[in-house]
Amino acid sequence: MARVAKVVTDIALDRAFDYEIPPELQPRLKAGHRVRVPFGRRETLGFVVDTADETDVPVLRPITEILGDEPLVPPPLMRLARWMSDYYMDPIERCLRAVLPEAVRREDFGPRIRLVARLVPGAPAPEKRLTAGQETALLALGAQGAIPVADARQRGVSPASLQSLAKMGLVAILPQEEGRDPFAGAEFAKSEPLVLNDEQRAALDVVREQMASAQPRPVLLQGVTGSGKTEVYLQAIGGCLGEGRGAIVLVPEIALTPQSVERFKSRFTAAGVGVAVLHSGLSAGERRDEWHRIRTGRARVVVGARSAVFAPVSPLGLLVVDEEHEPSYKQAEAPRYHARDVAIVRGHFEGACVLLGSATPSLESLHNAARGKYILARLKGRIDARDLPPVQVIDMRQEAARHRGPVALSDRLVRAIGERLERREQTILFLNRRGHSSALVCVKCGFVLQCPDCSIALTYHRRPEQMLCHLCGHSAPGPRACPECGDPRIRYAGTGTEKVEEAVARIFPAARVVRMDSDTMSRRRSYEETFAAFRAGRIDVLVGTQMIAKGLDFPNVTLVGVINADMALHLPDFRASERVFQLLTQVAGRAGRGDAPGAVFVQSFTPHHAAVQFAKGHDVDGFADQEMECRREFGYPPFGRAILVSFRGEEQRAVAAAAEEVGAALRARLPSGAVLGGPCPAPIPKIQRQHRFQVFIRGPSMKSLARTVRGAMVALRARRGVSVAIDVDPVFLL
Repeated sequence: MARVAKVVTDIALDRAFDYEIPPELQPRLKAGHRVRVPFGRRETLGFVVDTADETDVPVLRPITEILGDEPLVPPPLMRLARWMSDYYMDPIERCLRAVLPEAVRREDFGPRIRLVARLVPGAPAPEKRLTAGQETALLALGAQGAIPVADARQRGVSPASLQSLAKMGLVAILPQEEGRDPFAGAEFAKSEPLVLNDEQRAALDVVREQMASAQPRPVLLQGVTGSGKTEVYLQAIGGCLGEGRGAIVLVPEIALTPQSVERFKSRFTAAGVGVAVLHSGLSAGERRDEWHRIRTGRARVVVGARSAVFAPVSPLGLLVVDEEHEPSYKQAEAPRYHARDVAIVRGHFEGACVLLGSATPSLESLHNAARGKYILARLKGRIDARDLPPVQVIDMRQEAARHRGPVALSDRLVRAIGERLERREQTILFLNRRGHSSALVCVKCGFVLQCPDCSIALTYHRRPEQMLCHLCGHSAPGPRACPECGDPRIRYAGTGTEKVEEAVARIFPAARVVRMDSDTMSRRRSYEETFAAFRAGRIDVLVGTQMIAKGLDFPNVTLVGVINADMALHLPDFRASERVFQLLTQVAGRAGRGDAPGAVFVQSFTPHHAAVQFAKGHDVDGFADQEMECRREFGYPPFGRAILVSFRGEEQRAVAAAAEEVGAALRARLPSGAVLGGPCPAPIPKIQRQHRFQVFIRGPSMKSLARTVRGAMVALRARRGVSVAIDVDPVFLL
């Protein structure tokens, strides 16, 4: 048996420490076990990442305790954490913390225990006559089997009667673990598999073929909005369960989780298959209980956001990544993993099929399909042969000229909303900017009120009335006059979701208008309640940000309006056009999913931009062909690989010096074909009082780029107050 355990502690030191395994623990200890170990003058928790027979350390301290009978991190997930540590250049401790939820790692998130009263089998007859309350308690226990003491009164039983019966030996009051169910009380009507059309059957056959393969290749399911991708997911999972394996389904937004959970629970829970949910909206206790349901096999289907890719499903047969193109699958904090790419690697490690679904696949995935790395399956038409909604592009320059100033809603869009209200049909208005107005501007001197801690303008919010920074949360009352020149002629420029909501309510006072953004969705059940009200027809017009732009299926929505289509087109990011095209195509797909035909109105100040025009024609292939040529010419992904090294700190000179030092080290090591951008200030130079610089390196090979960056980081001298972050395969460059 191994005598030495290699342990990474919860203190991120980017190395494992050797500990002696006491003889009494040797038969039990395995890699992945949570352990308590001495560290300096105190004890700390850690994970065993490996075991060995020998060590170079002359004197070893022994492991104090093994926590739990089985390893919390099973071998496949330990291997995945090691891969993440190497690929994303992050300490293994941080990767293990990503793999294992905090509620599972920490000891203070234990199971919820309640006292339950049960009849004692074979108990002797009572020596004295029972009271009426005691008789009632015995009858209730006989009928219900067990009664939680805390709920006894609700069931017509006195807790005092239960206690007296326990003293007589007739009743046992015992502690019982109670699972915390995030969907307690919810009812899910059973759904049956639907009859697939020819394209869906062909796609499902491809997935099943790969699930049966010893070395399955990822399947990219490219299907127009409303083509029935979800039904393919459901039937593929059904086949996976039939083989005794489990499945994980990733969705990009918490807002999509309620609808996704309803679909999967309706299909599988009624059939006796446990469906677990994992996302950041759960309480710590709920996350702990759901995770243990998965680990013990009580839940074999998992639905969740990004971190659900680490769910301990075993054996794993299928990983579904819905809306695989979504940037929200990229983790913003260390470890900066991409859940789609981690799913691909996990599927490879565990012999599971990975199914990537999207109406607008990322260029990286399309490129992998063209190279044969992925298998491409396509759904070209909507189910029941419904047409994709026609898209009209409205030139807002002409609208501004006609109205002698900017307007939130064009005349054509207003008329279209009115027509839908008359027909009792529903409308979605999309604008990816919350608040009322995007900036406060002085008409006389041009002053723009900015955040004192970030390099952006403050956004005006009318409810509550304040100027707010969307990066750091700084708030201030709106001034009555220009803070720079004192002129009272200040105005609020730009449009946010609050202004759109107000405009619709003013023009259509009888309409039921609801706004859905992070300001209004603050309560835990806000998403579910709003979507339920919209589905039930209690909302006529839904105004919102990107949380309403994708994945939602409401048959009575016949109009979608995009308020400012090109707002993100001119950001300093090579993916800007791709994101705008994807968002426009996705939000357009919310219309016309029922029996009535749909229509889409796109308001734009640059109506002839390629992203807008290709979205108008729902032309994914045309946009991809043009954008690929651009990327190929400049060596951007998917034709090259990239790493972004970011620096931040309160002292601007120190941050700039660190960036220059790394930039010089990178130049000296630059591999053939690689291009170095920077060092330079980040596009947003300051956030939360932290000055930001960055270096962007790209080249044909990730292996050579990673080797170059690692060498440059070794050469970096430690500077107080400067933090450095390495982002492999960056999704955002701002």
